[in-house]
Amino acid sequence: MNKTNSTVPRIGFVSLGCPKALVDSERILTQLRTEGYQVVPTYEDADVVVVNTCGFIDTAKAESLDAIGEAIAENGRVIVTGCMGVEESAIREVHPSVLAVTGPQQYEQVVSAVHEVVPPKQDHNPLIDLVPPQGVKLTPRHYAYLKISEGCNHSCSFCIIPSMRGKLVSRPVGEVLSEAERLAKAGVKEVLVISQDTSAYGVDIKYRTGFWNGRPVKSRMTEMCEALSELGIWVRLHYVYPYPHVDELIPLMAEGKILPYLDIPFQHASPNVLKAMKRPAFEDKTLARIKKWREICPELTIRSTFIVGFPGETEEDFQYLLDWLTEAQLDRVGCFKYSPVEGAPANDLGLEAIPEDVQQDRWERFMAHQQAISTARLQQKIGQTIQVIIDEVDEEGPIGRSMADAPEIDGNVYLDTDEDLKPGDMVTVVVTDADEYDLWAQLA
Repeated sequence: MNKTNSTVPRIGFVSLGCPKALVDSERILTQLRTEGYQVVPTYEDADVVVVNTCGFIDTAKAESLDAIGEAIAENGRVIVTGCMGVEESAIREVHPSVLAVTGPQQYEQVVSAVHEVVPPKQDHNPLIDLVPPQGVKLTPRHYAYLKISEGCNHSCSFCIIPSMRGKLVSRPVGEVLSEAERLAKAGVKEVLVISQDTSAYGVDIKYRTGFWNGRPVKSRMTEMCEALSELGIWVRLHYVYPYPHVDELIPLMAEGKILPYLDIPFQHASPNVLKAMKRPAFEDKTLARIKKWREICPELTIRSTFIVGFPGETEEDFQYLLDWLTEAQLDRVGCFKYSPVEGAPANDLGLEAIPEDVQQDRWERFMAHQQAISTARLQQKIGQTIQVIIDEVDEEGPIGRSMADAPEIDGNVYLDTDEDLKPGDMVTVVVTDADEYDLWAQLA
């Protein structure tokens, strides 16, 4: 069918960047589907293409500009939204033909721009043309991201997110829990709780009490996690700053109420670098806290991200970081070389920039150091019985994740079985082998 003759307006969608951007994409798509638009997977079938961009670091901006260019070449009618949308002039300089540019979280403006280009069907009845009650999801059916707030109150010197996404705005706890409940009823087996700063949830509204299913719940991370645990699904926490009240979550993990998994963006360990980074909630007791957490919940998995080559980072600072990693014994770690993002305060600190070759050398040493730690920790799992959620099945067999693995960023568990398993199935397995990142297992 030729797209110009279609009676149903059709949208192509490209979503780049982090899980928070993915949630934004889902929200826009849900609204458009509610209005009768059809979401199509190819450029040629779409009446207009929406590109949700990432603008966090320069490589992400380049990828966003490439994606916009591809959409223009393949379709010609392109609307741009997302984090890079705050730099409209930079986008239009490269791609002057884009139809509209909006920033992050500007759902209404995106939908309005789509209306301008491709008006919705006049006879559409949202009461008859049903959208699934959980909305349109871009993730597989068995897991979904649950965004609990927008923005961030911190002013880390390497980051421009607060200038793009604004100050912290927490969603009402009743709304968060109701969305999670709808997801669970729709068959979602795992929710991944995300925000810029999950630990700060509710600070901006003074932990106001909300209501869920007729009962009061405080808008605070611990109480929210307690309530989420009642849904009987996996609850995984991302972007958790190590504030003191994070200690309250560890008993919930030990009791099996939420997954024993913490994604904490430590970014560095050297006090000098952390001070220059203006990192929140850092204290010298972090290693002692990690030790205590593991005493309470031995199954705890800690994932983190770090930056090497930050301006002013000395060889002593870097060695401090490596020694800290040896002590901390983190399970999953990502590392980035410092990127001088335009507009980031770190560019104006007057600190000496680290040459690219030194950055590369430190990144390689960091990765080799941490890989040895991660490999040793995974080797300890051989012989253990663990629970696995199946993500996909290919010609080699089922591929899943353990409680220690978030989708897309952590490892996989490869199953040796002829059992007819499907995505979303939960199985108990015995680990038979491991490498630096992944596990192999058989059904228990």
